[in-house]
Amino acid sequence: MTLNAERLFEEQPPRCRVILAPSALWPAEPGPDAYHGLPGEIVAQLAPHTEADPVAILTQLLVAFGAAVGRGAYFTVEATRHHPNEFLLLVGESAKARKGSSWDHVARLLARADPTIVARILSGLSSGEGLIWAVRDPISSDPGPSDHRLLVVESEFASVLKQTAREINTLSPALRSAWDGRPLQLLTRTAPARAAAAHISVIGHITAAELRHHTSTVELANGFINRFMLIAARRVQLLPDGGDPDPLARSPLQQHLAQNLTNARHAGQLRLDKSARDLWREGYADLSQPSPGITAAVSARAEAHTIRLALIYALINAAKKITTDHLHAALALWAYAARSAAWALDPTTSDPLAREIHAALTHTPTGLTRTQLRDLYHRNQPAQRIDQALATLEHAGKATPHRVLTAGRPAQLWTATPAETPAARAARAAQP
Repeated sequence: MTLNAERLFEEQPPRCRVILAPSALWPAEPGPDAYHGLPGEIVAQLAPHTEADPVAILTQLLVAFGAAVGRGAYFTVEATRHHPNEFLLLVGESAKARKGSSWDHVARLLARADPTIVARILSGLSSGEGLIWAVRDPISSDPGPSDHRLLVVESEFASVLKQTAREINTLSPALRSAWDGRPLQLLTRTAPARAAAAHISVIGHITAAELRHHTSTVELANGFINRFMLIAARRVQLLPDGGDPDPLARSPLQQHLAQNLTNARHAGQLRLDKSARDLWREGYADLSQPSPGITAAVSARAEAHTIRLALIYALINAAKKITTDHLHAALALWAYAARSAAWALDPTTSDPLAREIHAALTHTPTGLTRTQLRDLYHRNQPAQRIDQALATLEHAGKATPHRVLTAGRPAQLWTATPAETPAARAARAAQP
């Protein structure tokens, strides 16, 4: 079953509900394919009763389910096994995006589907040593944890990025190895530790401003950030009277999720069926195309993220193979993640005046001068503030200044910079 995202709020909407429209620069929502099957049905029942973004519920549900499955299911690419562990970073306004609310719904649902996972949901990432110790193998008299699954949920992920920026901190390399599914090793004379078969997933919450501030060129270059799916999340409605506090209390969907989770733990190797294999071959080239600017570094693992998502979609829907439905769902969700990354790392995201000026320039193809822009705001915005917003747009590649001769002094005309088309991007990438 595939749900259209526009229908997510149709079922018995609470009274006094106010739908909130996204800002002009907000990334286009995921296509309906992303809400395929059981996770889409779950989101459809939850969405009318929460102010949280449906895509925040969907992505956290997928990552949490993959974390609960463990290493008993996988997809093979050459000699590499991709297990259903994923790293997710929800990006939204602090306190207003309802990121925490979206996780609360998923946490309750996951605990009912698998009570044993509750003890394996932790927070407090600070070092690679601490991460490895939480999933360590037995060492002499230390039996270590019996469950090597770990779901890390960090509601203040900026603190994690601060830790990874420290020169002697081992958290970044440990997390990179954890996402890859490789053995984790801690070599110290006092407390050596190893985790040969850890299954680690991460869900983090952060604002766009914090993400840009704490993401260094080193983290972009070494592949730390591109192991995370960046998902833009916002508050989608106002519910002053609240909604049903437990919309799934009497729903059979909970039992379906629990049963599918039990089956998924022993699914073994999943393969693409013939139709999905043909689709994967078509989509693989598009996913491999380099993206413009900083988005290229964040999207460098597009193929790996997409196939892991397809694996999770298959497992959560109790499928024996990855079909075109699962792959279409993964492609739709990854496309939204790519749009989210471009939005989150865009310096204009946190500057409302820059956003407004960009919208005005977009709607005026012939361009606007500084004087016209000041008139647009009835001279209520200081010239220095408008100059700052224009500089932000130019730095982001969203606006271009032109020198225009007039009867008096030359004027500076600003126009919106056209977005690069996929064909132009491919042509640029092909250049020597």
